[in-house]
Amino acid sequence: MPRKYGKGAQEEVKKEMHRYKEGTARSGPAGKKVKNPKQAIAIGLSKARKKGVKVPAPPKKRKKS
Repeated sequence: MPRKYGKGAQEEVKKEMHRYKEGTARSGPAGKKVKNPKQAIAIGLSKARKKGVKVPAPPKKRKKS
């Protein structure tokens, strides 16, 4: 079974988690402090996607019907 996430994605998440633990991780245009580890992971994956690393697409929003 192939890997879902590439090594580059792993590195980006690792860097972002390090920033989170140091307290220097910032989010969004306002630059608010990241307070949740899940948010730090999401930021790392987003940065990896922008670099073109192998990362699955973010989950689609479901319509209520």
